[in-house]
Amino acid sequence: MDLKKHVANIVDFPKKGIIFRDVTPIMQSGEAFCYVTEKFAEYAKAKGATVIVGPEARGFMFGCPVATKLGIGFVPVRKPGKLPRKTINEQYDLEYGSNTLCLHEDALSSDDKVIIIDDLLATGGTALATAHLVEKAGAKVLGLCFVIDLIDLKGKEVLKDYDVYTLLEYEGE
Repeated sequence: MDLKKHVANIVDFPKKGIIFRDVTPIMQSGEAFCYVTEKFAEYAKAKGATVIVGPEARGFMFGCPVATKLGIGFVPVRKPGKLPRKTINEQYDLEYGSNTLCLHEDALSSDDKVIIIDDLLATGGTALATAHLVEKAGAKVLGLCFVIDLIDLKGKEVLKDYDVYTLLEYEGE
């Protein structure tokens, strides 16, 4: 399937000079959404995943159907103040500041084998922080899945210690 037909390219969003890769048309197409879900589920099953973890919000959208298809759990990673029980946190740097991600401290155990799913790999900061949270919780990260890899931003280099699976690549834009 040519998934690029289901990605909207929004020029100068959120600021001039940026081409925003909008994956919501994938979710609007039953065929494309099923294709992505199937590909991620095949990868997760082959790796032996017991849990899917996804950062908000698009990690939820792509991760939950995969967990459902495999009959395994889904664990959300959220921003501070969004999870009601005690959390473990991971702060990470952004181009112009920092951010923090949170995970319920009892959400994972040392028996869990995790695949992290998100929509897009750019600089890798969110994905690496998510992987660190999973490891802090005692679980093992088996791999990370992304619909899109913006290869010029070198996120795979940041994630060099992990197996990374992507469906699409964009370069130079």
